[in-house]
Amino acid sequence: MRGMTILDFEKTDPFFRNELLQQPEGRLFTACLACRTCSAGCPIRAVDNRFDPARIIRMGVYGFRDEILESDFLWLCSGCYTCQESCPQGVRITELMTLLKNTAVQAGHMPTGIRAQQDVVRKEGRIYPLDDFDSKKRKKAGLPVLPTHCDIAEQLFP
Repeated sequence: MRGMTILDFEKTDPFFRNELLQQPEGRLFTACLACRTCSAGCPIRAVDNRFDPARIIRMGVYGFRDEILESDFLWLCSGCYTCQESCPQGVRITELMTLLKNTAVQAGHMPTGIRAQQDVVRKEGRIYPLDDFDSKKRKKAGLPVLPTHCDIAEQLFP
């Protein structure tokens, strides 16, 4: 398949599966029957076959820690819940993808664009910073003024 790499089972981490199973978001992922309903309905999969929820789940089951956490395909998930809502086994796929992304960040693997967004949130408190111009437009439209800085971000990102 175009865009898919052959996985080397010599490079698996036997503890990765259990690590995921211990997290609330990963508890049910081994219930996957590999029916591929999640992949068939995924809007991202329709435009980029590197993202395949069923394959990512199988990779997690088999312990392909580095292949998942260091990948760029993981970050293609839009979190739309289409896969999760269509799963006949009730696998919480969207939550699993969030868990995998968070685990990747903790391991130091984050795409440049995500890192840039994190820096904006750290500095401004939100992904789309508000400025005085926004405040003036809101006031002119009769809307309440919004704070231009989100102080809680300083606590989240020390």
